[in-house]
Amino acid sequence: MAEYRTERLGHLIQEKISSLVLEGKIKDPRVSPFLSITRVSVSRDLSFADVYVSNIRAAAGIERGAEGLQSAAGFIQSQLGAAMRIRKIPRLRFHPDMSVREGFDLVKKIEGLGGHQKEESRGDSRD
Repeated sequence: MAEYRTERLGHLIQEKISSLVLEGKIKDPRVSPFLSITRVSVSRDLSFADVYVSNIRAAAGIERGAEGLQSAAGFIQSQLGAAMRIRKIPRLRFHPDMSVREGFDLVKKIEGLGGHQKEESRGDSRD
């Protein structure tokens, strides 16, 4: 039962923080509207929430964005407190999540291999 509650709370925190980022309510210049919250992991005792941040555009922007969100954590927690009906809002810890960026790079490499194999097969058929 507790696992379901922490998972549900994580999804709710993810939605609320994503909407704050998209609406531009976080005024830190490091926080880009292209940042996305990939997942939120809430501790069993609901005291901490690890928030993972990604960015489609640049890898350097992910770390800067996580730092910007961490500096605005107090504001974000106050906004979460106003929007959610729980006794204690978890303390937020923001981490850069490179998995989305690494996934895009991997897809590009695979597509590059497919294109390279097509060129080789064309060269073999000409001989």
